[in-house]
Amino acid sequence: MKTKAVRLYGKEDLRLEEFELPPIKENEILARVITDSLCMSSFKEAEQGSEHKRVPADIAEKPVMIGHELCGELVEVGAKWAGKFKAGDKFSIQPALNYNGTLDAPGYSYPYIGGDATYIIIPNEVPELGCLLAYNGEAYFHGSLGEPMSCIAGAFHASYHTEAGSYAHKMGIVEGGSMIMLAAAGPMGMGAIDYAIHCDRRPALLVVTDIDEARLKRCEELFTPQEAAKNGVKLVYINTAKAENAKEYLIGLTGGKGYDDVFVFAPVRPVVELGDSLLGRDGCLNFFAGPTDPQFSAVMNFYNVHYASTHIVGTSGGNTDDLTECLEMMAQGRINPAAMITHIGGLDCVIETTLNLPKIPGGKKLIYTNIDMPLTPIADFETLGETDELFANLAQITARYKGLWSAEAEKYLLTAKGVL
Repeated sequence: MKTKAVRLYGKEDLRLEEFELPPIKENEILARVITDSLCMSSFKEAEQGSEHKRVPADIAEKPVMIGHELCGELVEVGAKWAGKFKAGDKFSIQPALNYNGTLDAPGYSYPYIGGDATYIIIPNEVPELGCLLAYNGEAYFHGSLGEPMSCIAGAFHASYHTEAGSYAHKMGIVEGGSMIMLAAAGPMGMGAIDYAIHCDRRPALLVVTDIDEARLKRCEELFTPQEAAKNGVKLVYINTAKAENAKEYLIGLTGGKGYDDVFVFAPVRPVVELGDSLLGRDGCLNFFAGPTDPQFSAVMNFYNVHYASTHIVGTSGGNTDDLTECLEMMAQGRINPAAMITHIGGLDCVIETTLNLPKIPGGKKLIYTNIDMPLTPIADFETLGETDELFANLAQITARYKGLWSAEAEKYLLTAKGVL
């Protein structure tokens, strides 16, 4: 079976190549990738090459496929797994295998499995560890976004609280409590808003802040206070750049008590320190943002740590249970991570996009691996449609979904390109 894939040979050395995959072993599975959502982690991987902790030292001779937010369908199942999986099944993958105490992961460490490819070989350890997950949703792109959504679910589950006189940690946000998300109008913040108002453990008050008015308005358009209220959540959007005294105003929304759960979505010291100052008694600050500076730090009020039992937690990804939860929520239509996506492209744009990811504005970049297509902002579909029928039709479809990508748009694109 021939595949076309983007492989890493060294620092900033990515190559799109077509080559023959070996026949699968009895404990392996051949699969076709349909979508891969590009992640900033892949940019870091390409920048660091073999210095990255998940990347082998010998990639110059044995290159690895990149991409780890993938979704597709199984093509051929080895005998060992024939009783559990079958050809035609849709799948997603939890890349954090934790295999034999190593950091090896699809998209970083393997020659034949990565999201930026047409066909892949899923090695035995992926199903063995329960990391090959069935996906029953309509749209493939939802399966690709399961991994970033699982990071959000994991953060919600990792937050914790205590009771006076007890040393037991109660895991999860405070149900029916007060939550604030700082600098949260970006793609991951949008996913967190969606999850917070539709998951099984919801706050009673959810405050979302940012300093970008346009992004806040877009959030409010997609996740309305009315929709949140239907789920028992009072949702408030605040532009802190317009507040004369942001801390005082935000504390006032809780009646002066402070917040049970504070999520920080930007690795910016003043934002972290504002979050710390907003904590109520037994409040948990969840530092969600991943800094690139290994020396990043901020001041924390240790008086409150001692006397008000405030605390901090951070996670770097979700686990298999988190991914399973999010895939089920998407299949049930409870959450829709399409709000994260701002660009669509084909396999031919992966290298340039990955190497320049921090410089490209917007949210998630979604790749359809079996087509050629330049990376294209969804917002540009209408203009491009003046001279291109494909984009004209995509513009009409996305307009029906408040400018969001959708299962209908995906089906049209894949049909028009001859993939379906």
